[in-house]
Amino acid sequence: MDLFIPTLSQGLLWSILALGVYLTFRVLDIADLTVEGSFPLGAAVAARLLSDGSSPFAAIFAACAAGMLAGIVTGWLTTKLKIPALLSGILTMIALYSVNLRVMGKANLSLLRQETIFTHFEAFFDDRQFVILAVGFAAVFLLSLLLYWFFGTEIGAAIRATGFNPHMIRANGVNTDVTVILGLLLSNGLVAISGALIAQSNGFADVGMGVGTIVIGLASVIIGEVLFGSNGFMKALFGSNGFLICLISVILGSIVYRAVIALVLELGMPPNDLKLFTALLVAMALALPLIQGKLLQARKAVK
Repeated sequence: MDLFIPTLSQGLLWSILALGVYLTFRVLDIADLTVEGSFPLGAAVAARLLSDGSSPFAAIFAACAAGMLAGIVTGWLTTKLKIPALLSGILTMIALYSVNLRVMGKANLSLLRQETIFTHFEAFFDDRQFVILAVGFAAVFLLSLLLYWFFGTEIGAAIRATGFNPHMIRANGVNTDVTVILGLLLSNGLVAISGALIAQSNGFADVGMGVGTIVIGLASVIIGEVLFGSNGFMKALFGSNGFLICLISVILGSIVYRAVIALVLELGMPPNDLKLFTALLVAMALALPLIQGKLLQARKAVK
């Protein structure tokens, strides 16, 4: 239980980041590296406001708004200046490094003596890890519910159609520049919320905490798709509702990823090797469909 509860709670907090990465990587079909800047941006804004005495809820909303602004900048560079999405994300990410330093005033900002959203609810639980678990579950449930509702609306369907077939949706009179910007706005808003919550959970915000977050998000998305996306149990439980299955798969994938990380650390892997391990894990997950196809072809050839 000493390992299970912290792993589950951290998996839920990081799953909000994974949902943001899923919106760009799968829904919009864009590789957005703004994530590595908007994640610490959310943490920096929340930490600065909490240090100044603001409410934890106001700090999270402000972090979300800051992440959305970062997504708008990337979307504007992509749609209006016609800079490739990958380069637009890199440019915004680099600019946000300086912005985050300006917001915090220094490279690291401690929250150990500040009231956070978790200390706000500590009166209801004896163990801090249960507080983090409860808050993480509530945040993920609420955000998933809002995403499911939004992407069922006409605007949400237009965003999904933009990633699937932009030529078709433009032929139907939809301005794809607007839908791309909206998708990036929502994605980076979610990423910033995750950054704000994780900073409050860890007790500090650091300008370098966004390094590798895109790989963590991709790992959660890919693992969730491979293990749960095509799972017969998920389809039996939720029917043909593919988008809902995808959202739940991403959340479960984030939890599984954190469990794998906790397990390899428990087995003695040096923490400095985690980034290498994550990269190898994502590469294996991405290559798994190809390996499965090759094995299926080999079985058919044998028969």
